[in-house]
Amino acid sequence: MWFSSSSLALLLCVLSVEASVHEYAEERFATKGNAFVVHGGSEGIYSSAPTQSTSVSANGDSFIRFEKITFRRSKESANLSSRPVHAIVFEVEDRETIGGSAYGGQRAVCCTGDLAKLGVCTEGEIIHRPSTKNPGWPQVFGVSFEAHEKVATLPSKSILITKTGMYNLYFIHCDLKLNDLVVEGKTIWKNPTGYLPGRMAPFMNFYGFMSLAFVILGIFWFSQYARFWREVFPLQNCITLVITLGMFEMALWYFEYAEFNETGVRPTGITVWAVTFGTVKRTVARVILLMVSMGFGVVRPSLGGLTSKVILLGLTFFVASEVLEMVENVGAVSDLSGKARLFLVLPVAILDAFFILWIFTSLSATLNKLQARRMMVKLDIYRKFTNALAVTVVVSVGWICYELYFKSNDVYNEQWQNAWIIPAFWQVLSFSLLFVICVLWAPSQNSTRYAYLGDASEEFDKDDTTLTLIKPSLTPAKDVLSAPEARAMQSSNGLSKGGDEEDKIE
Repeated sequence: MWFSSSSLALLLCVLSVEASVHEYAEERFATKGNAFVVHGGSEGIYSSAPTQSTSVSANGDSFIRFEKITFRRSKESANLSSRPVHAIVFEVEDRETIGGSAYGGQRAVCCTGDLAKLGVCTEGEIIHRPSTKNPGWPQVFGVSFEAHEKVATLPSKSILITKTGMYNLYFIHCDLKLNDLVVEGKTIWKNPTGYLPGRMAPFMNFYGFMSLAFVILGIFWFSQYARFWREVFPLQNCITLVITLGMFEMALWYFEYAEFNETGVRPTGITVWAVTFGTVKRTVARVILLMVSMGFGVVRPSLGGLTSKVILLGLTFFVASEVLEMVENVGAVSDLSGKARLFLVLPVAILDAFFILWIFTSLSATLNKLQARRMMVKLDIYRKFTNALAVTVVVSVGWICYELYFKSNDVYNEQWQNAWIIPAFWQVLSFSLLFVICVLWAPSQNSTRYAYLGDASEEFDKDDTTLTLIKPSLTPAKDVLSAPEARAMQSSNGLSKGGDEEDKIE
């Protein structure tokens, strides 16, 4: 569902009941097999909490409520008689009770002539059987058009949920003469603890904990930053930006889910800001990782001719990620996973792979350069940074494999209670990598030893080259040195002393 800020405010004012609202604005029926279908929603719902009240408005109750559901047909269709239009609500485990097939043929939702001959249904009606696991389900009810009537209204109805499960709602009819039929109105879904759909419910607490984690990390980082602000170099400013963006992202996601849970209407404005802050944070983090891998601010003062390419890659990733996240989150109220189209997911995956390849290629070159220059302090920190990145990539690949396995074995979202762990893991992994980077490059009184030293570094390169060319021979201590040899050794000692001074700088 898409809401503007003004329509959201108006909706909150006129709603007398707060709930997870699925709205239908002239939704057209689509052909599915031999039936015409509108998907009314899918949500994981926990069973009602124990309560003395039998009213579906009680705080601890779970329910699905139908309000002002109307079906409209054209004036031409109104002159003809029609079959009923049904609403079907069923738990995913009872999906086999909907539809049937004759002699093992193609499964049909509407009763065919062959099935009617077998006596299992009436031709043109919807096929459904009582559930053996959940008495009274599936819930099937409908409405018929009277003669010359263009509008039929479904009676208001509330269905109490007494069993935890993934529930699906479909509006279905089997009449070819109603090919122009549309549905309007809304349904209201509620869990015992609020109006968040079941799969989304754990995210409110999760983002609360993540907000606290970022606050703790921020306190550590900003306190060090304030103490040693004179020693801060550009890379540490970039890390500060990522931490700030992360704090805003986690806080916005928490308030977004809290608002959704309280009102039942997903707050479009907060969702858009949360998505945007998250996308900016991920983009900036990837660009910074790439710049660090190239040695920016540590081995080289700038990226030179690569600056425009890095910026272009970052902007492309931002646009692709922003579009994907908007489609996935803004206005989404159903517990349907993996609904984004492949052409939206694929560009982000390709750009991520390109980032990883470029990062590790640049890291290899930077490590070789540091080793050749014998910058041991910087080499040590870059090795730790490389190890952290390598572990992150290995864990990411392993988790992607698990995610593919999970989704391939959960076609009907039966494991919806554990599905939140998959996106939550990526947040934890990115926070862990950020934490490691903060530890490695935390502001301190010796921060400048990690930074690019300009002329001092260049002098070190020259001294280093000279040292590799001059290799004084080992002379027994008991031998007496001649004057020329003594002067040569003294000169050699002078160079070594200069090298020691550079080691102190490093």
